[in-house]
Amino acid sequence: MSRYIPPHPTGDLMKTGKEITPEEMAADLYPSDTTERRIAEAVFNGDEDEVISCLKEAIDSGSDPLSLIDKGLLAGMSIVSSLYDRDMLYLPDIIMASNAMKDGIEYCKERSGKTPELKGKVVSYVVEGDIHDIGKKIVAALLVAKGFEVIDLGSDVPVNEVIDSVKREHPIMLTGTALITMARYSFKEVNDKLLEEGIKIPFLCGGGGVNRDFVSSLELGVYCEDGVNVPEIAEDIINGATIKELIRKYVIFNI
Repeated sequence: MSRYIPPHPTGDLMKTGKEITPEEMAADLYPSDTTERRIAEAVFNGDEDEVISCLKEAIDSGSDPLSLIDKGLLAGMSIVSSLYDRDMLYLPDIIMASNAMKDGIEYCKERSGKTPELKGKVVSYVVEGDIHDIGKKIVAALLVAKGFEVIDLGSDVPVNEVIDSVKREHPIMLTGTALITMARYSFKEVNDKLLEEGIKIPFLCGGGGVNRDFVSSLELGVYCEDGVNVPEIAEDIINGATIKELIRKYVIFNI
């Protein structure tokens, strides 16, 4: 199933010299199909009720629910992600759009009776002893926008719960965030227990509570300073990148 990739802004928009609003930028990026555009726009606006209303109308008219996920819901979220990368949108926009998209995906799944094809699975959590989940929410929303399934374990997650989830879900990678410095040592426990179980997947660690040196001391650790890089890292993993290659590309080259 092909994914919708928002086009770059047109030359005319970039040459006007005027400040462009997020809404004006998004208007140039929406799908050309009227039905798909309405759904994408509802996601962009974070309007959950409008998302369901548009989906119901489209499906009742004969549209394929799974196609609407890709060409409408994910299209809208991709635009949100793109404008977030350009500092034109902020955390509340990401969360609202993500919630609207998730509601839409569940509705489409119910109407189709099928599960949409996803690129890969990622387990995400906030380290034990820490309840700050803003970074995790951003990472999860950006991953979902790029077609990945996110198993969100929540905040203050015990080490054994993380390990059990990884063993059960078989993700392509694990992401953990920590804002409290003292809580970061739980990352080492997770790293060591994964190795004891013979599980060697990339373990992305980020947040204000960790730094490059600490994460580099973990055999599975990949330091992630900016959450916007996570979907690209996930893409590299499904394309065969090793932990050493990820460190070389995203850590060493960014020093």
